[in-house]
Amino acid sequence: MSPRRSKDQLIIQILTTCQGDGISKTQIVYRVKINNVNHYLYQLTKKGLLEVIPGKFALYKTTAKGEKTLESLKKVEEIYSRFCILFIQSIM
Repeated sequence: MSPRRSKDQLIIQILTTCQGDGISKTQIVYRVKINNVNHYLYQLTKKGLLEVIPGKFALYKTTAKGEKTLESLKKVEEIYSRFCILFIQSIM
């Protein structure tokens, strides 16, 4: 069983998956491997990080604000990973 992902990690994966021309909810579920995607899509859309492209099937696309947020979250993840590595090395 794989370890649980943090909310930040799920948001990074969703925003990354939605980059480009847009993607359906079904494809997000399959690519991100998440069942309760509705909550995340609602919140990310409400905050302006995703936009909904209407059509026969709604598509979700990362906005410019979402791209900036994604970049910031990736930087935070990188810093956190480095910290964890240094911490583990210091206690060994």
